[in-house]
Amino acid sequence: MSGPLSVPAQSTTDAPTGGVELSGVTKYYGEATAVDQLSLSIRPGEFLSLLGPSGCGKTTTLRMIAGFEHPDAGDIRLSGRSVLGLPPHKREVNTVFQAYALFPHMTVAENVAYGLQQRKVPKAEQRERVAEALDMVQLRRFADRKPTQLSGGQQQRIALSRALINRPSVLLLDEPLAALDRQLREEMQLELKLLQSRLGTTFVFVTHDQSEALSMSDRIAVMRAGRIEQLAAPADIYAEPASAYVASFIGQQNFLHGTVVGAGAVDTFAGTVHGRWGGAQGQAGSAAVAAIRPEFVRLAPAGGDGAGLDGTVLGVSHLGETLQVAVDVGREQTFLVRIPAPGAPSVAVGDAVRCTWDSIDVRIFAADGMPETATHVIALPREAA
Repeated sequence: MSGPLSVPAQSTTDAPTGGVELSGVTKYYGEATAVDQLSLSIRPGEFLSLLGPSGCGKTTTLRMIAGFEHPDAGDIRLSGRSVLGLPPHKREVNTVFQAYALFPHMTVAENVAYGLQQRKVPKAEQRERVAEALDMVQLRRFADRKPTQLSGGQQQRIALSRALINRPSVLLLDEPLAALDRQLREEMQLELKLLQSRLGTTFVFVTHDQSEALSMSDRIAVMRAGRIEQLAAPADIYAEPASAYVASFIGQQNFLHGTVVGAGAVDTFAGTVHGRWGGAQGQAGSAAVAAIRPEFVRLAPAGGDGAGLDGTVLGVSHLGETLQVAVDVGREQTFLVRIPAPGAPSVAVGDAVRCTWDSIDVRIFAADGMPETATHVIALPREAA
């Protein structure tokens, strides 16, 4: 099942430059299926993120687009042209990796010019394009320095300018910000998005970090077991997840497990919880989970009426503009509540409170869509809270 497919490269003359089309792409590693009949259309000029946990197939998908791996089935088209069998250097793509792979013995300018030198571009044109590329990332003044004399963020920008200097139709980015500290990573997220918007180049970005995907992407493809679980704009993925898997991976959730008892109703230990279905509606008697995001949970005095759970405050965290409260609601579960700090109620560890919510903010999913390990789920055992 290994080895590259080889078919004549056909061109679709009216296809816009920078589009990427994957049709039924499958990749095996021995008996393991890394990518499973994946189909995806990436629009020219968009910033699309492949998001998912380790082993979901996102990096393998990127490497197949780049030409470093070859699919065992399916087709990949760049700007309307099938690239099956084409080596990486003959595809109109460049890749930026987590490891910047800068040559330490070369200056910044020499690193950026390397691709042009390999293509035998005239030296006068090389100098002009290197200057433009360094201006693009605001680092021309460092042209004569060695990479070891630069910060991690500066090295990442050099790697970006080197990848973009050949003017690829598509730029592939494989977790390029993972090695940076949090503040620098957030700064680079903004810079990357502004750069992509200015250039109009198609960016395909691989990450396991939901905040990166949400902050930069035009669309996000959430991957699971080699397939796409949901493809949508960040706001839609966050507000309307298609499954419990997506709901748990994007943002944080309070989950209540139970049984379907009617249209938009689940019987849980908190009573009957009403909400809207995300994905296909389950049959009466089937297992389901009700999901409520922490920002939609309110705190009230214990013993009140309406949808909610009584509990005891376990911890209070001040997160700048937000107050985060962890509440033990029984059954070895902890609810997370996030409230805007201005006007937030005064609560302390040990206080008896009630967590309440509105049914319009509850999403219901089939329980079989829950991930085996959901690191972003907040209905955790008490000792893990």
